[in-house]
Amino acid sequence: MTGACRSCGAPLRHTFCDLGMAPLSNAYLEAGQLNAMERFYPLRAWVCAECFLVQLEQFEAPAGIFSEYAYFSSYAESWLAHAERYVEAMIPRFGLGAASRVVEIASNDGYLLQYFKRRGVPVQGIEPAANVARAAEEKGIPTLVEFFGSHCATRLAADGPCADLIVANNVLAHVPALNDFVEGVRILLAPGGVATFEFPHLLRLMLGNQFDTIYHEHFSYFSLLAVEKVFAAHALALFDVEEVPTHGGSLRLFAGHENFPGRQRTAAVTAVLAAERAAGLDRLESYAAFQEQAREAKRGLLEFLIGAKRAGKRIAAYGAAAKGNTLLNYCGIRGDFLDFVVDRSPHKQGKYLPGTHIPIEHPERIRETRPDYLLILPWNLKDEVMEQNACIREWGGRFVIPIPQVAVL
Repeated sequence: MTGACRSCGAPLRHTFCDLGMAPLSNAYLEAGQLNAMERFYPLRAWVCAECFLVQLEQFEAPAGIFSEYAYFSSYAESWLAHAERYVEAMIPRFGLGAASRVVEIASNDGYLLQYFKRRGVPVQGIEPAANVARAAEEKGIPTLVEFFGSHCATRLAADGPCADLIVANNVLAHVPALNDFVEGVRILLAPGGVATFEFPHLLRLMLGNQFDTIYHEHFSYFSLLAVEKVFAAHALALFDVEEVPTHGGSLRLFAGHENFPGRQRTAAVTAVLAAERAAGLDRLESYAAFQEQAREAKRGLLEFLIGAKRAGKRIAAYGAAAKGNTLLNYCGIRGDFLDFVVDRSPHKQGKYLPGTHIPIEHPERIRETRPDYLLILPWNLKDEVMEQNACIREWGGRFVIPIPQVAVL
């Protein structure tokens, strides 16, 4: 690759993981599109030798990916519970109330801000996908339909007031103009304000062989070592971090303006940085083994599926998730292995998965067709999915988890 690191600008020369060619993971198809050409792009992650940011090359502008989006956060019950717990923790910790202002970037369908609103805290959502933003507005969440960056932040700050709390859950990875985004946070944040960020932790991705979380909508994959350098370049200081279980293991970072009086860095930050260094995330050679881990997981899953089909077993999948589309396209799994995939979201039902063209059905199809195996594509939600689909035990059906290696439960 001849491109430059989106964080520090150094040339990118080292491959982290090459997953071949793939379509955009959220580019679900209508029936009338099945005979049309699909765009496939290289799905190859690079690691910067200077700042150790793992990243993809940008092939599509954000407007081509996120302006009309298929993912609605409120269809995952465990994610709603996670959001409500966050709100319940942040209000007393930072003294938020009727005089405060909470801004969420990439606020989706109001899944989180609704809990602040119910507790009387003024909120503002920023969401680039107009169809998703409409769902938030219907919940009474004021939502600006726009991509966030320094220009957006400058306008909002001028209109005032600045934000006492900025929430950025699972958005930092989706931003190609990383420095402009972080600069926007600095501009919009009140002098004593706090910005929190959640994103999948690169260390957990590597230890858990979570290669399927690599897809074109995720431009960057962060360690604390890498993200701290980005924030420092914009006079933002990390002062706390929490390890949370979402998405196979994520970090929740707390940041504020540099040199804010009385705000000390916690021991948790030091501990996570030490764990990353112990795992070698500050050494280029530590990134070299991940490719073979992905290949071995692919071989294991295909061996299982081939054996099951030769034994005459019926296999369906649960969850038309972006990570599932990476997995299926990388492994070459299509209708010859999977009869269909089910999803709770009506925004996906009746459509087809990108690349593989597997039909997306209502979850009732599981009980109607009684498959022998249910492959859980959003494996990070496996407990929730297994509870919701416990009926397959009635006919001897079993669940299949593909990551970190195939497991039959």
